Amino acid sequence: MTGRNRENYNKNYIDYVNSFSPPTKHFKNCLHAFGVGGLICMLGQFFRFFLENVFSLSGDELAAGTSILLIFLGTLLTGLGVYDRIGRHAGAGSIVPITGFANSVCSPAMEFKTEGLVYGLAAKMFVVAGPIIVYGVLAGTLVGLIYLFL
Repeated sequence: MTGRNRENYNKNYIDYVNSFSPPTKHFKNCLHAFGVGGLICMLGQFFRFFLENVFSLSGDELAAGTSILLIFLGTLLTGLGVYDRIGRHAGAGSIVPITGFANSVCSPAMEFKTEGLVYGLAAKMFVVAGPIIVYGVLAGTLVGLIYLFL
């Protein structure tokens, strides 16, 4: 197949695939992602105010308590099957906050729990989140070294 025929073949194939797929509604998807992500952040801010005013937490304890509550909520909703429905509606709006990270750790663990505690639950828990943790640690180390030598 020559270069010209290959380009024509690829264009025909792409046109064929696009004829079956519905058009993407980018603005609507972005609006949903923004709205749900904003609601999750508002919930985090509510937790922060609650912990600050009711339990008189401040500083690192306040930040840790807020994070723990959001992670617990994300894990609980994943276990109940609610977070997947939120994710289908919100897209990236549900993935970006810390609740999305909790979901990405909890989902594989639930899926592979039948394989046992070690090979199923423990081994598969970090399938999705593992690379995020590795690159986060590496990036943090790199930034720390840059600050050390500056």
